[in-house]
Amino acid sequence: MTETRLWLVRHAPVAGPRGVIHDADAPADIGDAAAFAALRARLPADAACFASSSRRTMETAAALALQPIAEPKFREQHFGAWTGRRHEELARELGDAYTAFWRAPADNRPPGGESFADQILRVRDGFDRLPAGDVVLVVHSGTVRAALAIALEIAPEPALRFVIDPLSLTRIDRLDAGWRVVYVNR
Repeated sequence: MTETRLWLVRHAPVAGPRGVIHDADAPADIGDAAAFAALRARLPADAACFASSSRRTMETAAALALQPIAEPKFREQHFGAWTGRRHEELARELGDAYTAFWRAPADNRPPGGESFADQILRVRDGFDRLPAGDVVLVVHSGTVRAALAIALEIAPEPALRFVIDPLSLTRIDRLDAGWRVVYVNR
């Protein structure tokens, strides 16, 4: 049996203002040494490691003493023209159009961006390139939700209901017969 055990780590909190749709260059707050040590102790030794190509995931991986291969397929959903902007500012400026986006966020695309459904397809493509065995992925909350949609074979909309906290660990296994969800958001 070929098995890939995926250890999905959400990056550390963004070292920046809250309520902003951060870009790929937003740094991570890596100051909580105890949290990093506890998380590192739960990860398998000698696992293959990949991370989104964003700054915050690469900094989180380094703080975990990991040396990941950067994989753009695992980046966060691209919010196009909304990137770098505050949610409250967008809501004021766009009014009903912004509200309508969030009524069906799984399939809607921000201007110049991608939908969550698009992100799921991209993450699935990234999974096809992973080796068997233990694989640590240092990624974003959207990437973890996309992985859960793939593993559970559910539509994009319900996958957005999962809470994925910074520095949390989610474990899913890809087996010959399908997927197994071991735990979420630990």
